[in-house]
Amino acid sequence: MQAGMQKKTACGLTATDVLGAAAFVLLGVSVYMALLYAPTELIQGEPQRIFYMHLPMILAAYLGFLIVFVCGVMYLWKRTMGYDIAARSAAELGVFFTTLVIISGGLWGQAVWGTFWQWEPRLTFTFILWLIFVAYLMLRSAAQDKERVARYAAVLGIIGFLDIPLVFASVYLWRGIHPEPAGMPRAIAMTLFVSMAAFLALFAYLYVLRVRWDRAKDRIEEMYAELEEEHQA
Repeated sequence: MQAGMQKKTACGLTATDVLGAAAFVLLGVSVYMALLYAPTELIQGEPQRIFYMHLPMILAAYLGFLIVFVCGVMYLWKRTMGYDIAARSAAELGVFFTTLVIISGGLWGQAVWGTFWQWEPRLTFTFILWLIFVAYLMLRSAAQDKERVARYAAVLGIIGFLDIPLVFASVYLWRGIHPEPAGMPRAIAMTLFVSMAAFLALFAYLYVLRVRWDRAKDRIEEMYAELEEEHQA
């Protein structure tokens, strides 16, 4: 996959370059549609426009955590470090987008409900999700034994992903400030669709770059370790 992303097109661009350009064009279009095309929501007013960034960002975060889950299962089965690298890169992006979700949701809540944070079900489970994967990244940086860290991280990533169904179900199972999903006008749905495409493309672009960086970093560390062994010998 990485080799394919680095092949150049007739214009001299790699597939990664094209993906990045598409992501940023889509982001520009989505911002335009969110601010100027989509109608003003009757009850929440202008602050509702945060929704067009808020929901796509959490979908990007969930995609990252899904990759962590799948690669964690595959690592525990195959014991291949490539799966571990893929999971690590996805977890970093998942935490990044979840952080943006918490901040944007807080700003939206402050404008609409008069509070940045409440310990209501969906917010609480989202915060737990964020904490689990922050701990996942801390585990990565704290230990030296790569195989042991990869094994523990895979288990933690699988457990963390299981919190996502609780985030979804919390709106239906417990009363909170988040409303249940409902139908939306065509202009709002189209704007949301474009924004979702933009953030998923952005996630894909950043993920390719991050995996490439992590693989190069691991190769450099392996070469450094080999040089140290030769020097000691």
